Amino acid sequence: MTPLIRNIGENKPIGMEKNVTIIGAGLVGSLWAVYLSRAGYKVTIYERRSDIRKAEISAGKSINLALSVRGWKALDAVGVGDDVREIAIPMHGRVMHDLEGGLTYQPYGKEGEAIYSVSRGNINAKMMDIAEKKGNATIHYNHECHKVDFDKSISFIRNTITDEEIEVKSDLIFASDGAFSAIRYNSMQKLPRFNYSQRFIEDGYREVLLPANDDGSYKMDKNALHIWPRGRFMMIALANEDGSFTCTLFMPHENHKYAFDKLNSKEDVDHFFKEVFPDFYDMMPNVGEAWEDHPLSSLAIIRCFPWTHGKVALMGDSAHATVPFYGQGMNSGFEDCTVLNDLMIKHEENWENVFKEYNETRKRDGDALQDLSLDNYYEMRDHVADEGFLLRKKIEAKYTKMYPNKWLPLYSQVTFSNIPYHVAYNQGKIQDSIMEEVMNTENIEKNWDSEEIMAIMSEKSKSFNFEL
Repeated sequence: MTPLIRNIGENKPIGMEKNVTIIGAGLVGSLWAVYLSRAGYKVTIYERRSDIRKAEISAGKSINLALSVRGWKALDAVGVGDDVREIAIPMHGRVMHDLEGGLTYQPYGKEGEAIYSVSRGNINAKMMDIAEKKGNATIHYNHECHKVDFDKSISFIRNTITDEEIEVKSDLIFASDGAFSAIRYNSMQKLPRFNYSQRFIEDGYREVLLPANDDGSYKMDKNALHIWPRGRFMMIALANEDGSFTCTLFMPHENHKYAFDKLNSKEDVDHFFKEVFPDFYDMMPNVGEAWEDHPLSSLAIIRCFPWTHGKVALMGDSAHATVPFYGQGMNSGFEDCTVLNDLMIKHEENWENVFKEYNETRKRDGDALQDLSLDNYYEMRDHVADEGFLLRKKIEAKYTKMYPNKWLPLYSQVTFSNIPYHVAYNQGKIQDSIMEEVMNTENIEKNWDSEEIMAIMSEKSKSFNFEL
């Protein structure tokens, strides 16, 4: 049967309000709708999924997200930060769990600085509310965009329930439909000279929901990110509002003593956790029974360019999907909104110029974040419990406290500042080389907090004008 086709917005009279189509009602699309609405645009969002707010949201459905400075800046700029703070749990540092159950605490930044744990499902539902109520956006669920016309700014959309085909004409189209974006795959990747790469890392992840105690209290410190570093792999845990923790095991899919393909039964899982995460097993002796509650998933880095063509732009994971090890995926997507809004103001809504500068400047930050995310995985997995690593962090913390205008650790540059990712990445490489020299100083273990070491730090870093 030939599908019914409707045309929407085709004959818009001159002088009517500006119409924008957003594909994807996720975090970035919902926030961008608020920005555009504040700028006078009528926003319509088309979402492939059904309305998640009408289904029960599991706290452990997906990797918990961590909100930090860049994300809060984007939210607060349009007055919706406090709405999200209602569901956010501050984490002031990381707690490492060793094989014997010993705990080591590392603060994330200066006193009072924290990253914030949010359930992906809960914040997505919250952002949809915000898009509708504060962004005046109309969201159509069960509507899948399968291609676009770049020059005419037409979105070709199918109602997945009725099979009705809709052609939506608008002034601009923004694709925020995720790492496996249909617009990017079905339309942009067919353009000449469009660059695209997809890299799956060798590790996957599986989630386990650690329930609250019987009285509803937390089994661990809720205001910390918990890490079980085990050399080649690790597990992390972030608190949920209901007293539970979303725990995520990152591990090789195969070809390793400890790999997902070795865990094929409840007994295999129980033995693994008893041996490798004994303190976690004590808290959750039924982990083997809960193992299949969440699927084994893969992790990918996706790079592409250009991010815009004609009247269409990619945002968030559609443009720069990364692995989650810096906790910056959501923050970088929200920062896309900040960047585009600044450019929209700078160029007085000349979108050709906006998109041109967005391509020229933002792409390098997307690439840098992907490199940072992989580097941080190796750090979290291999080094966070290492004595040399901990000593290095102490030296950096002391020097930063003494000379806050001269040095800011890389983690703080990424997480607690708005320094562009590519600048932070390059500065981090320079700082790393300086710290390697400092750590080779004789008797560094005994003299690390001496004036001599601080003087060496100052001497080696004085030739660099760090952007702090």
